[in-house]
Amino acid sequence: MTRAPLLSAQGLVVRYGAIEAVRGIDFSIHEGEIVTFLGANGAGKSSTLNALVSLVPAAEGQVLFGGEDITDVAPERLAPMGLTLAPEGRRVFGGLTVEENLRMGAYGVRSAEKREAAWDMVHDLFPILHERRHQFAGTLSGGQQQMLAIGRALMCGPRLLLLDEPSLGLAPQIVGQIFDLIALLRERDVTLGIVEQNVAMALEVADRGYVMAGGRIVAEGTAAELRQTDRLQAAYLGGS
Repeated sequence: MTRAPLLSAQGLVVRYGAIEAVRGIDFSIHEGEIVTFLGANGAGKSSTLNALVSLVPAAEGQVLFGGEDITDVAPERLAPMGLTLAPEGRRVFGGLTVEENLRMGAYGVRSAEKREAAWDMVHDLFPILHERRHQFAGTLSGGQQQMLAIGRALMCGPRLLLLDEPSLGLAPQIVGQIFDLIALLRERDVTLGIVEQNVAMALEVADRGYVMAGGRIVAEGTAAELRQTDRLQAAYLGGS
């Protein structure tokens, strides 16, 4: 019997006015796996993630999470359901402390036990955040802000964590640390969907991937299969 995916999208369309950024795509993410979305800038990757968490509306199609239709569910309801996004550009609250940012990530989690378990996990994964818990988030380095953005998204104990360009704008050695963290999250059975420009690093940690170009999925497969396909190179060179 085929296992139902944790999240699936059918015929997903995202429009910005007359511009169709995502053009009727189908994909799925199963529990316990890491799935990456690859493609050049403007391929529709970030729009896809934003539509999953209702930051932009789906013009057409359906999104199911845990078997439930969440296509039109408000963003603030999705985190308590177990679906969270660490957005592109980190978007931490610079005028709040590290601790305050993390506590905001647990907004909507009613169980004190679950909040404290998430708190312990985040501080175990990111010792630097514990050390700097009283520091204003805006004074952290770019890498530390990215760790904070991921930590904040983990504070609700998500079933599925979406990461949008986690390595964007970071120094190479910090990029390595972020992907080491992603590998650690896999060991803790966190399911992940990742949009990432660093193809080599993304395919190193991912189980499967989807290659996007022009708002469509032009290739899909295991990480090993995608390393071998010419569709991946074509997508980054502007082909379809």
